[in-house]
Amino acid sequence: MLVVKKAEFVSSFVDIKSLPADNLPEIALVGRSNVGKSSLINKLVNRKNLAKSSSTPGKTRTLNYYLINGAFYMVDLPGYGYARVSKQEQNKWGKTIEKYLSSRQQLRGVIQLLDIRHPPTENDIMMKQWLEHHQIPILLIATKTDKVSRNEKNKNLAVIKKALDLEPDQSPITFSAENGEGVNEVKEALEEILTPPDFEPKNE
Repeated sequence: MLVVKKAEFVSSFVDIKSLPADNLPEIALVGRSNVGKSSLINKLVNRKNLAKSSSTPGKTRTLNYYLINGAFYMVDLPGYGYARVSKQEQNKWGKTIEKYLSSRQQLRGVIQLLDIRHPPTENDIMMKQWLEHHQIPILLIATKTDKVSRNEKNKNLAVIKKALDLEPDQSPITFSAENGEGVNEVKEALEEILTPPDFEPKNE
């Protein structure tokens, strides 16, 4: 399982051309505004304020890079679908996100976050389909599970699975930044995504 020993904020980028050129693997985070991307990063690295969450949903307009263990980046992409932002702004962010996801050679996989309290939006469904079409590995995470009862959790997971057309044995990892639910599962999944397919551990 992934053990995080060091985590640092690198920079915020508005232009794809200015992204880091060191060829380290990257894991991107996508999801609607206010779904909990910053909270997920902070919980995984066990730091309260490494990733700053904006008090105004839709305010994050940059690609925010976090270097983990000096070995890979977590990239927080702008949240999508915030109604109070103009269509022009939404389209601009959308193009930046799409360009990054479709052209970034260092990208190893995408964490797609969904708020377990709400059914997936049209944007959520389109994002998953787009990632599948481009054969980008997806890790689905249902956030904010501490805010629903066990019955609601199971019921809402079923809604998510149906909306995203998941196989019967597929289900998002359930996660809470408040109580730590799902942290180890996410770390294990990240390690799997970051490990090359032909990698074989050496016998000690």
